[in-house]
Amino acid sequence: MRPNGSSLFENGGSTDTVGDVESTDGAPGRSTPITEETAHDQGLHDETDVRDGADTSENADENEPVELLPRRRPTQERSKRKFDALLTASRELLTDVGFESFTCEEVAARAGLPIGTLYQFFANKYVIVCELGRQDLAGVRQEFADFDGEVPSLDWLRFLDDFLDHLSSLWTSDPSRREVWLAMQSTPATRATGMIHEKAFAAQVERVLAPLTPRTPRARRNLMAEVLVHVVYSMLNFSVQDGQSHADAVAELKRLMGAYLLVAEKESRR
Repeated sequence: MRPNGSSLFENGGSTDTVGDVESTDGAPGRSTPITEETAHDQGLHDETDVRDGADTSENADENEPVELLPRRRPTQERSKRKFDALLTASRELLTDVGFESFTCEEVAARAGLPIGTLYQFFANKYVIVCELGRQDLAGVRQEFADFDGEVPSLDWLRFLDDFLDHLSSLWTSDPSRREVWLAMQSTPATRATGMIHEKAFAAQVERVLAPLTPRTPRARRNLMAEVLVHVVYSMLNFSVQDGQSHADAVAELKRLMGAYLLVAEKESRR
């Protein structure tokens, strides 16, 4: 039930036909009626039905972080367009109103799609912001891969400065990145998903650091990479706060990263 006591399905449980999403049996173009009964069977809930997006199933391991993921990713072109439209609308809404006022109903309305279509892909708003976070990090990881091979050149500090300049430009040109990052800090489940995303990026960073720190044990290099990723993301979001000088914050970040890596390189080559 929604917070105001009304059902997700208005008008006494009338159906909301979703004809633009493939059926689960793979038949293209087949309409999937969404009713209260089928929603319960399929696990389609409002965000209030699953508190903070946490995995409450019997198989959930309390000691292992669980990544919040879409129910499924579309395979047909028409559904991909709907999926992308929902994410675009989500990013715009998050930037406009912030996460506290962010609702799945408004996302669907902005995307021009039935709410049932949204719930075919996303269980709640927490899953949506985690998908936006994954989307943002995937772009950063691709950019980082393009710089691969620059380390351990003698001019690797220039590479570091260039990469940080590129990242900082993303944060200033796209305000939604900070809003997504802040939303990812909102609950234990979203923070756990963010940690999983950061660890995946850190593994990529660790491979680039290996030639620079050849004698450093891999376990320590993994930790170094995780520290670097976390500090960079935290500082970039700090740099775009109201009243903060972005250029000054990025300059300090460069000094911090450069000094840290110079010490690590020196220690590894002793």
